Amino acid sequence: MTRDEAYSILHKYMKGERYLQHSMAVEAIMRGLAKKLAPDQVERWGIVGLLHDLDEEHCEWQEHPEVHGPTSVEILKKEGIDDQELFHAICAHNPASGVKASTTLQYAVLAADPMSGFLKAIAQIYPDKKIASVKHKSVNKRFNELRFASGANRDYMEAIEFTGMSLDEFIDIALEEMRAISDELGL
Repeated sequence: MTRDEAYSILHKYMKGERYLQHSMAVEAIMRGLAKKLAPDQVERWGIVGLLHDLDEEHCEWQEHPEVHGPTSVEILKKEGIDDQELFHAICAHNPASGVKASTTLQYAVLAADPMSGFLKAIAQIYPDKKIASVKHKSVNKRFNELRFASGANRDYMEAIEFTGMSLDEFIDIALEEMRAISDELGL
């Protein structure tokens, strides 16, 4: 699957602007991670990020978290996609789906998903509400304030360390990649 095909599928099944922006943010972070961790897989990792929440508007994931991920897999199968690595990575971003992260790709998407929202939450507290204003030091400070953006799972973000990357390097990559598409993200 190409990025254009993934983008088309995403827009077919996802309409909410906030969800689309989140998907693009996770795609950007995943591409940045791939540049360091799997340089020959940048587009593929981006596609995983882009499609990780494909089912967001098509399942009752808040009441039944175990369906978030598997429902995306069913949507992709219906679209003619047969890619077990992609399916497992999408499911691994939500351990409640029954798939626990075990590969570098899976740990990356597990970590990138909450990091995107966490960085957006930090940007929102700045007067200009811009990701460009967010400093690494602020991210570290907020990371340790567990009441701040409490829905952003710190354990999942720290799972990046299973890839051999430090949390600090991950923060730098995520900031850089989200800044690069800040206009698309409204940040």
